[in-house]
Amino acid sequence: MLAQRPKRAELSAPIAVGRSFDVDVYIPRGASWARVLAVWDLAEEQLVWNYNIESGLGKKLPKKIVFWDETMRDGEQTPGVYFSPEEKLTIATVLSEMGVDIMDVGIPVVSKEEARGVKLIANAGLDASILAACRAVRSDVEACIACDADEVSIFIACSDLHLKYKLNMSREQVLDAAVRECEYAKAHGVGVTFVTEDTFRADFEYVVKLYNAAIDAGATRAVFSDTVRYTTPAMMEWFIAKIKGRLKPIQLSVHCHNDFGLAVANSLAALEAGVEVPHTCVNGLGERSGNAAFEELVMALEVLYGRKTGIDVSRMSEVSRLVEQLSGIPVAINKAVVGYNSFSHESGIHADGVIKMTSTYEPMQPERVGRERRFIFGKHTGSTAVEDKLKKGGVQATPEQVKAIVAMVKEAAESRSKGEQAAFIHLYREREEKRRGVSDSEFWSIARKAGLTPPPEYR
Repeated sequence: MLAQRPKRAELSAPIAVGRSFDVDVYIPRGASWARVLAVWDLAEEQLVWNYNIESGLGKKLPKKIVFWDETMRDGEQTPGVYFSPEEKLTIATVLSEMGVDIMDVGIPVVSKEEARGVKLIANAGLDASILAACRAVRSDVEACIACDADEVSIFIACSDLHLKYKLNMSREQVLDAAVRECEYAKAHGVGVTFVTEDTFRADFEYVVKLYNAAIDAGATRAVFSDTVRYTTPAMMEWFIAKIKGRLKPIQLSVHCHNDFGLAVANSLAALEAGVEVPHTCVNGLGERSGNAAFEELVMALEVLYGRKTGIDVSRMSEVSRLVEQLSGIPVAINKAVVGYNSFSHESGIHADGVIKMTSTYEPMQPERVGRERRFIFGKHTGSTAVEDKLKKGGVQATPEQVKAIVAMVKEAAESRSKGEQAAFIHLYREREEKRRGVSDSEFWSIARKAGLTPPPEYR
């Protein structure tokens, strides 16, 4: 943080000149001197207000936010996704280097390769705590311990709906299983986290009873799971405030799914209510509509709340592209923070504003998260973007020439056939069908090898 206007010599490295109510005023290496002074003046002269900070929301956050990554467990449960043990290690290494605190790297009992992956990461010497997940079943817990995990995450459903239709267990049986396996894990020297599925649709009194029993049995962290994304931010704050007063001392954590697009919002609400450990997945991967996106939650805390998270955000784009490549799930064009359009501008009004001062239409500098700004030339292009591109190319043009170029760019964009676009969408949808695991033909071929007779159409 600089106390006075920066000097030219200080451009040899990125500069953080301060914040004007959390306007992003990060200046990247190589920035023009005019931009340096403009951004400095923005920080000095209050031109915008951040009511997230003024309202005191940042003060409601816990002193330490512990980031729990689920990319290699719940993220891999995205339909059709598979990470090899070596791929998981690559992802885990980058996330650990970025400052992620805890990583759930898999459920060892799933397969031999899954167990190999967990053990590979657990013995890689990473700074992050390596956690393996398991049902409240003895063989599952033993598999986690055998993989040398630092911690185990013991999970079991707690809503009456799940107990009746999925587990076929009584409340007493679920409680007994939870206590038994928490005690067993603790006795074997691993950290114990207790997780319930469908927490927010379960009977509240039973939830309290179940967690307190798990705490007595050795659990030191409690995870509340919004399994089918049933909460809203207001409900999340209400629930956390209510249950905090009923539980014995324990670190609180939330696992939010994104079925209604509120996973990050609910995670932020949980943090404001005192939860310390939010779960995230890179690119928002996960079951169905995914989990709270790592990049979105971290940058919301950094930019909106002005909170230093301890995460190396300059590698956000790097880890996003890595997971995109290894998962085979393309990052949505309009995905927040890491989407290809998140720092792209075509509209003449927007491009004009960004060229003059990036903060007019960007909440943060793209360089901060390892991205670059792009100007797209199409139907909505204006003269400022054209002038800027010509200038950067060392070309001088008259106002009439600029106007002519703008008109021709618009004409070219509007006259293009949409045939290629339609073909791409068709190819993408076709690929998605093929990507989703084993095909029907492959499935029935496997069934035949097991001695079964497939339906007539697959014989």
